[in-house]
Amino acid sequence: MVKDDKATWKANYFMKILTLLDDNPKCFIVHADNVGSKQFQQIRMSLRGHATVLMGKNTMMRKAIRGHLENNPALEKLLPHIKGNIGLVFTKKDLTEIRDMLLENKVAAPAKAGAIAPKNVILPAQNTGLGPEKTSFFQALAIPTKIAKGTIEILSDVNLIKEGDKVGASEATLLNMLKISPFTYGLSIQQVYDSGTVFNPAILDITDDDIRSKFMQGVANVASVSLSIGYPTVASVPHSIVNGFKNLLAVAAVTEVSFKEAEEMKELLSDPEKMAALMAAAAAAPAAGGAAKEEKKEEAKKEESEEEEDDDMGFGLFD
Repeated sequence: MVKDDKATWKANYFMKILTLLDDNPKCFIVHADNVGSKQFQQIRMSLRGHATVLMGKNTMMRKAIRGHLENNPALEKLLPHIKGNIGLVFTKKDLTEIRDMLLENKVAAPAKAGAIAPKNVILPAQNTGLGPEKTSFFQALAIPTKIAKGTIEILSDVNLIKEGDKVGASEATLLNMLKISPFTYGLSIQQVYDSGTVFNPAILDITDDDIRSKFMQGVANVASVSLSIGYPTVASVPHSIVNGFKNLLAVAAVTEVSFKEAEEMKELLSDPEKMAALMAAAAAAPAAGGAAKEEKKEEAKKEESEEEEDDDMGFGLFD
């Protein structure tokens, strides 16, 4: 197979990225730090038919995007994010689905001296199985230990490495001795592009229920402000009507004024025994509901015990 010259390779690369930008309205901007060639191959295979991974020099990516801005000006929003060891994952499918596939393709990796920790590393209390001659490693890192049955035992959990800190040589050596691979590496999503909009990947976790809850909270805030300042809005009118109706009932309760909705209230107020019976029934309703639930649980337990007895058939194991 004849290898293309540099000019031909560049032309083909630009053609590929432009085709992907035209054919796919969505893409992930991903960091590829600490991702090896074998892992890249596995990621590409798992995404086949769902998404396309494009890596390359940042200068070439930016040049291709700038040259395509006439056809799609919204692509300019990608340019500020093309920096560092990044790549683009193009897709036409559901972003959450592709995000989950990317997260699944992470592999465990040992701690290396000088690397930046992507997360906290907690060393759990355990018997390490190491001999007493290794005690100096633990003492250097101020890890509380004792010798138990000829081996070193860590007495309590220790936050060995904090997220964002540089891994030291002592920490890396100790974790490797304990055969602990604390980090996982893969394509890390930095930003998401969808039809001209760039946003944080955390937005993909927002559900319809979250949106509905936030909206209702906003409606409640508008209603509260409107009621406080006496300015009617669509959100506050139902509350104003209810409050007005309560005022009418209060007036009817202390005067001879009466209307259809107040008649039942007046009847209850004039008959204390009926009022007491109604209140007792209201108080007993939750208790009755709880008793019914307990009764159902007891019935279920009884059925389970009867099934176990049927399974045993009345015989022991050695009868």
